[in-house]
Amino acid sequence: MLELASAGARVMHPRAVEIAEAFSMELHVRSSFHAGPGTIICSEEAIMEDRNRVRGIAHEEHVARLSVVGVPDRPGIAAAIFAPLAEADIAADVIVQTASHEGVTDMSFTVSSTDGREAERILQGLAREIGARTVLSQNGLAKVSVVGSGIRGQPGVAVTMFRALSERRINIEMISTSEVRITCIIQAERVKDAVAALHEAFKL
Repeated sequence: MLELASAGARVMHPRAVEIAEAFSMELHVRSSFHAGPGTIICSEEAIMEDRNRVRGIAHEEHVARLSVVGVPDRPGIAAAIFAPLAEADIAADVIVQTASHEGVTDMSFTVSSTDGREAERILQGLAREIGARTVLSQNGLAKVSVVGSGIRGQPGVAVTMFRALSERRINIEMISTSEVRITCIIQAERVKDAVAALHEAFKL
């Protein structure tokens, strides 16, 4: 549930989920439009059977990508890039570093589009200092994620996700994985198509 909240499902606030987990509290998610029983989120193993499958689809619009191109491949570079962003209270996500070639690499990551311009300004000032070749930015992106316990260990989940997007001719710009989430960066204009395709593919 924490991954769904963090990935943009907009069902629960991430902090509320963290507090409930810390104090072993049940969460009751209900509709404000009808008196149905809703959903109970708890740690009972009986409710968590059949763990290794996709539990939900989340998406987040208004995403920007920053790429620091031609970065010297040496210790401390990643910290040098992300420290000034953290000091500016800019959260980086979906971080991808390319394989080193002739001693240089590229570092790409996403931020909220509201932070994109400030992040680019910071990185432009930093590029010469760290010896990077240039800084590129791209707006108009979105994140779409499949979430479920243990899905990284199931090769079929990633294949199903990628195939579903491919069949809708949705290009994947970046990919990030964790134990419970696979996230793809796509064009924001295709996010509704992507969410519909993934719900259909995973029968949610």
